[in-house]
Amino acid sequence: MHNVVISGTGLYTPANSISNEELVQSYNTWAQQFNAENAEAIERGELQAATESSAAFIEKASGIKSRFVMDKAGILDPQRMKPRLPERSNDEPSILCEMAVAAAKQALERAGKTAADIDAVIVACSNLPRAYPALAVEVQQALGIQGFGFDMNVACSSATFGIQTACNSVQLGQARAVLVVDPEICTGHLNFRDRDSHFIFGDACTAVVVERADLATSKHQFDVVSTKLLTQFSNNIRNNFGFLNRAAEEGIGQPDKLFVQEGRKVFREVCPMVAELIGAHLAENDIQVSDVKRFWLHQANLSMNHLIVRKLLGREASVQEAPVILDTYANTSSAGSVIAFHTYQDDLPKGALGVLSSFGAGYSIGSVILRKR
Repeated sequence: MHNVVISGTGLYTPANSISNEELVQSYNTWAQQFNAENAEAIERGELQAATESSAAFIEKASGIKSRFVMDKAGILDPQRMKPRLPERSNDEPSILCEMAVAAAKQALERAGKTAADIDAVIVACSNLPRAYPALAVEVQQALGIQGFGFDMNVACSSATFGIQTACNSVQLGQARAVLVVDPEICTGHLNFRDRDSHFIFGDACTAVVVERADLATSKHQFDVVSTKLLTQFSNNIRNNFGFLNRAAEEGIGQPDKLFVQEGRKVFREVCPMVAELIGAHLAENDIQVSDVKRFWLHQANLSMNHLIVRKLLGREASVQEAPVILDTYANTSSAGSVIAFHTYQDDLPKGALGVLSSFGAGYSIGSVILRKR
């Protein structure tokens, strides 16, 4: 059995950003048009009027101030309200592959590795572009990596589940190093005409190099002390889009073929589950919660993160203890906790302990205990 480290992380950030104010202007324009066009039906009670939104409402509800996106114009067009991402030929790299390669190159550079040092690629994300061939194999080819690759989807927890899977391969000697990549175009499955959720998501991609400790040379190393995963079935976060949709024409284009959630139920149920899992995980490794210097949590909702850390610490956490990237990136699904880790790790002293945790649809929760080398 080999000891395992995370030796490098990478981040791809899209060039375009949308502020809350821009998003609200687009949404409210659509809401006014919808209400005007359907005034009679609304008056008869056959349709519900669209309620306008505000930047203040969004920030209070989520902590989000802006989000990076792969296409800004299509999202902000009140007649379209979704990204415009043209199809590519099968001979061109897919857009998610391009994002993955950009993040992966940065992770490899920070790890001091080349493609020749990597034996496997795992693409772990919420929304895969196709059934097959696997995006991971496409990324593997684009980077010139020999070995194997596969995709996995555990929604927002995909990154931590991918890290545990990579650790298992390295510990058992099946790979010297594994590249875990989390490309997320969350705006592609977001209903921008739903006031309760149109502001939630942004786009980004992260990458992590997981490798044998005895082969690592990077100055950015973290020992993987332990990993712990949990799933529990829930319909409170769901997306019913899939290949069987064509077999049931009555469902095509319905709201459940995009992201839907019961936000209040998710908040109530997930927060205690996450705090309990992290607390139990630390206890199993004889680590006091007070000894953890940093919590890199999933970036979905600021109030959720505050509550989870408060349950663990018994007090409010400082911004150093639980850093936030949600305000500028929004919820980037599996990439969120890794963006926080990538951005807020270099200041930690040798021996410092941290917890990387993600949680989301499933329900799914992942916890990774890390120690700075």
